[in-house]
Amino acid sequence: MNPKIKAAIVGVEGYTPDFILSNSDLEKMVDTSNEWIVTRTGIQERRILKEPGVGCSYMGIHAAARLLEKTCIDPQSIDMVLVATVTPDYVHYPGTSNIISKAIGAVNAFAMDLQAGCSSFLFSMQTAAMYIESGQYKRVLLVGVDKMSSLVDYTDRETCILFGDGAGVVLLEANAEGNGIQDAYMRSDGEGVDYLHVPAGGSMLPASVETVTGKKHFMFQNGVPVYKFAVNKMVEAGAIILERNGLTVADIDWVVSHQANKRIIQATAERLQIPEEKLMFTIHKYGNTSNASMPLSLFEYESQLKKGDKILFVSFGGGFAWGGLYMKWAY
Repeated sequence: MNPKIKAAIVGVEGYTPDFILSNSDLEKMVDTSNEWIVTRTGIQERRILKEPGVGCSYMGIHAAARLLEKTCIDPQSIDMVLVATVTPDYVHYPGTSNIISKAIGAVNAFAMDLQAGCSSFLFSMQTAAMYIESGQYKRVLLVGVDKMSSLVDYTDRETCILFGDGAGVVLLEANAEGNGIQDAYMRSDGEGVDYLHVPAGGSMLPASVETVTGKKHFMFQNGVPVYKFAVNKMVEAGAIILERNGLTVADIDWVVSHQANKRIIQATAERLQIPEEKLMFTIHKYGNTSNASMPLSLFEYESQLKKGDKILFVSFGGGFAWGGLYMKWAY
């Protein structure tokens, strides 16, 4: 492993469906209100993939194709296609990464999916970095994508207001200038199983008439313990990354947080004493897009990023799984 080589993002792109599900739409579907939703979550609207018979790969392919065109990259030069998702096209196989790599012409790449709840994208960035820093690969396409609407019960007002669909893609390459991923802190445990899960569809409770009629294929979330965990662990991860790299909040230019809930993001920032102007926010227009939320944030703020900017990533997800990552922007 060459300590001088870092894995740097050299391009970013996003894709969100055309259909907009607004708070006023939800007011007609469940007992809620725009004021209630905005006050508690910061969400004003979310995008929903309505096209019949398509899944995550549809959005990932669109985003990846746009990125390759924007960066003028030959797909045959890609060494690895890594997809971070909790809503793959197929529950078991093939991997969504296989479908995307074939569609974009990445014929020389090996592909795999990575699942660590809503922290899959952060974990995948460090996974990609290890392949690049080892010298084994030079170019990795990382797709963060989720069709969260496929897991949502739109009669459950606690969860249906939160989630949307989308994809974000980053291209990582070897960098010898000192920019790129500098450090990562990743942790997980099994404490969160009872608070955030989809009961059926896996090997423990396979699909049946009973699981379908009992709505066991929809997401279950106990919001209070998830909120407390998210704030505590993202603060922990952020503080450890800062201390380990000799950084203060003043050194950080941007904070990219998993966009789960605006109050969670603000509470985390407040405890880390990070001013709000350093926070990337996309939750108001996209809702919680799970593993698309971080790359979509980078895509939305790309024009404001400058080479050498110091960026702190913090994330959490089901499992529980959480972590932080420190990156220097490369372009």
